[in-house]
Parts: sequence; C-alpha cells; structure tokens
Amino acid sequence: MVNFKALDAFADPEDSKLVADAKRQLIPPTEYNYTEEIHNRQQRDVILYNLGVGASEKELQWTYEGADEFTALPTFGVVPQFAASSGIPLDWLPNYNPAKLLHGEQYLSIKAPIPTSGEFVNDVRQVIMEVLDKGKAAAVTTIVETRDKHNGTLIFENQSTVFIRGAGGFGGKRVGNDRGAATSANTPPKRNPDAVLEEKTSSTQAALYRLSGDYNPLHILPEFAAIGGFDQPILHGLCSMGIAAKHVLKTFGQYKDIKVRFAGVVYPGETIVTEMWKEGSKVIFGTSPVHH
Repeated sequence: MVNFKALDAFADPEDSKLVADAKRQLIPPTEYNYTEEIHNRQQRDVILYNLGVGASEKELQWTYEGADEFTALPTFGVVPQFAASSGIPLDWLPNYNPAKLLHGEQYLSIKAPIPTSGEFVNDVRQVIMEVLDKGKAAAVTTIVETRDKHNGTLIFENQSTVFIRGAGGFGGKRVGNDRGAATSANTPPKRNPDAVLEEKTSSTQAALYRLSGDYNPLHILPEFAAIGGFDQPILHGLCSMGIAAKHVLKTFGQYKDIKVRFAGVVYPGETIVTEMWKEGSKVIFGTSPVHH
C-alpha cells in the first residue's frame, strides 16, 4: 500500500494565495510499467534510456538485455517520474507560455536497487514544493516519489525546478528554503580536476532521448525552439545530465544521489566535457560543450 504525503506537507506562510491554492491541487497518482522482455514490443525502456544518454554497442551491460551485468544507468530514475511531472499544471501562473519554460535544476535520490523491469506508481497527489517569484520569471519546484506498485518500496525521489520566463510578478517568496543535498551549491574547488571525460553527442541525440518520455517540442521542432529564443532545437537538460552522470559512474563508481543545475545550452552534435573533483565522499562535477 502506498503512503501518500499529507495535504499541507509543503504549505508555507510566505506563499501568496495564488501559490497556496496551486500547492493544494490534488493530482491522481500515475503508473509506470516496464519490462526487460525486449522481444514482445513492450517498453524497452532501460536500453532505450541508456542509448539516449550515449551508451555504446560495446557497453553491453547497458545495451544488451542478455548481458550478465545488464543494468539501468542510475539516472534512469528520472524516467518513471516524467509522466507525472510533465503533467503538472502550470497555467495558473501569470503569462504562462510553455515555450518560455526552461529546466533549471534536478535532484535524484536513488532509494533502492533499480530493477530492469517493474510496475511503479508515482506519488504526485501533492507535488508542488516551492514557488518563487523571481520578478521577471517564476521558479517552480516539484517532487515526485516513485514506488514499487505492489509493496510500496520507495525507489526514486525526484525534485525538479523549472523557470518560466515572463511569469513572475505574482508576489510571495523570492528565496528558497534549504533542502539539503537538493539545494547544495556544489562549487568546484580551486584546483585542477581529478578526472576529465569528453564525449561527442550525436546530431540525433535529442530525437532519440525524447523517446524516453520528454516529448517537449523544444527539442525537435525548429519553429518551437525559435519561440524560446534558440537557433535550433536544444538537447534535453536531463540528457546532458545523464551523459555527465555516466562519466561520473565510469570514473568513480556507483552513487546514491545526484544534483545538477542547468546553466547553459547544449545542441545535439556538440562535444561535451565533464570535469570531476573528488571531495571526501562527494564528487563535484561540471559539464559544458567544448569547441575544438
């Protein structure tokens, strides 16, 4: 049995009425089911995701279901929640325009071993954690907990922050609360990185990655990207996060949580480089496109 959050779990006395009402919207849970049976046209989600963040045909543990060590990359955890988080209504914001929405931050906590097939349920009945009025923009942070449908085991927790340009000015909080690892600044130390990995993305990277569930036309339609102010469709932030996280995994091994802040744009086909610093039990990393 799934235990859902209490109704006013994220109430904040600094919220404007607009935000307080939005936080009280109850959204039904969503299900996410997938299988490792690749032969029956069921979702081939794990392999599709791994390929979408650059796993190669030589990395059979990520791309061949018959491999002894076949596994999902840790950041697969952003996939089951997406059907839920992408359906959260934001049209209550003033001047809301989906083409002006940018993914700002993502925090993923992996709470249990990731199965290669399963039936999950996303707890999104009360999902808006925090809304900030940034003046010319709104920042909305949501939380989705993904659990095993049958025994209620918490598998993933995702906290996502999106910025909607032009949607500010509604009043309320301007500075967010400290949420521990989910809001940590993770400033790189002033020394050379301990490891650097470079990877060229493909021109079809966004077209492939979107099949894992993020169908925002910003990543495929040139005319929609132009409305958002971009010369061409851009790579999903969660795709570049997955590539960077793969670099960290290859270099330092498994991790239990990851936090990223999206501060720039990557275009499909660009080469990106990940610089990594080992600081105690934490790996701090930065990823950006490079031009040779």
